[in-house]
Amino acid sequence: MSDHLSYAELEEQIDYIASSPKDKSPLDLIVRRPKENHREVLETASLSTVEGLVGDMWKVRPSSRTSDKSAHPDMQLNIMNSRVISLVAKSDDRWKLAGDQIFLDLDLSKENLPAGTQLQIGETIIEVTAEPHTGCKKFVARFGLDAMKFVNSEIGKRYQMRGINAKVVKGGTIKKGDLATKV
Repeated sequence: MSDHLSYAELEEQIDYIASSPKDKSPLDLIVRRPKENHREVLETASLSTVEGLVGDMWKVRPSSRTSDKSAHPDMQLNIMNSRVISLVAKSDDRWKLAGDQIFLDLDLSKENLPAGTQLQIGETIIEVTAEPHTGCKKFVARFGLDAMKFVNSEIGKRYQMRGINAKVVKGGTIKKGDLATKV
């Protein structure tokens, strides 16, 4: 028996995922990635327009989506729906393995949060970007091939179940429990 949910088991939860709030979601988890394959769960964090999540490796991580391989400015933050990660991770202590920094119980669909939408979280304002957020081989290794197929399925893409990218437009402090609210 696999440690991962099957595609069919994940598919049974579409209505639960789709019923995520459209606005006003608490910040469920903040994760900083100080270096490759390391995760720090934080109660509070600083967001910066220059650094993204302060202390995270985003700024020094090369991107295949920029001509000079520098960090992509529209991919400072990776945000994932808490209901999706709860299902694929199967336990709260494994959420951080997704590689995302911010987890919200919020409808991340393009209809609800199109590129350009701004969210206030604590003192900060972040903006959803058009850059797609896709899974990688690490996601498959940690959560299974069926999880990857599910988040990249037609319905998975509609609800952006793998998550969204964002950039910081107003820096400041965020803390677990802060409400993410559309500006």
